Amino acid sequence: MAYAADGGTVLIEYGWAGVVYNRDTPLSEGTAAAAVRATVNNDDFTYSVGGRLVTTFGLYSYRFREGSGPDLLQADLRALGMNLDDECPEFPDDPVSSALALAERATGVHLSRAHYAAPALIGPTDHLYPSW
Repeated sequence: MAYAADGGTVLIEYGWAGVVYNRDTPLSEGTAAAAVRATVNNDDFTYSVGGRLVTTFGLYSYRFREGSGPDLLQADLRALGMNLDDECPEFPDDPVSSALALAERATGVHLSRAHYAAPALIGPTDHLYPSW
């Protein structure tokens, strides 16, 4: 589902496929995208610009981050109280909410309750995943 939001568009994918999450390559040059995945099998954050991975990490394992600029969002992570390099012995209270706030900070796209309550654009994503 695609929702109009302040500063851009928010895509929400329900289910296990990860089609939207795994497809940052079609982004236009200069376009920023942040993705948060939270399932029983995976919990991670990815930030890409122009189809190139800037940083990705697990919500409980920031130490194992990757990308061309893995520390780019570190100040925002610290401000949001996320666990950097396992400096806190306990897990963060609400890592998904913190990751969504990080996505907003990184992209400048804000999905308000009013936007989320509005009708969404819904359609197939098969064309984004050519191996299907």
